[in-house]
Amino acid sequence: MIAADTSTWIAFLQGGAAWDTELLDRALREGQVLMAPVVLTELLSDPALPAEVAQTLSELPSIELAPGYWERAGCLRAKVLAKQRKARLGDALIAQSCIDRGIPLLTRDRDFRAFAGAAGLDLVLGPNRQQSGN
Repeated sequence: MIAADTSTWIAFLQGGAAWDTELLDRALREGQVLMAPVVLTELLSDPALPAEVAQTLSELPSIELAPGYWERAGCLRAKVLAKQRKARLGDALIAQSCIDRGIPLLTRDRDFRAFAGAAGLDLVLGPNRQQSGN
């Protein structure tokens, strides 16, 4: 199972052909994708998103948030910020949902490396498809 970050989803939905969109496409065909709730929120925030695409995205199985999620996400973000690294709130929430369930995150956003370093977020990141974190 994998989850995909908003950056990868956007590229996929725009028809971009890249290592991450190909991996996402394969995982979707194999039923191996879980949707991070915050990613779904970000995607559904696009007023130009076609209704049928919104429906399909909403029907994907989602990562269930574990008790204490919000507190852990806040502590994770604080840990990254204390290291003088970029830690957007949405990214911290996405990272924590994946960390809690041990799900690798497929992304082209290198800002997630700070969460991998701080808390072992398992990343599928970069053109070499290298994993970092756990």
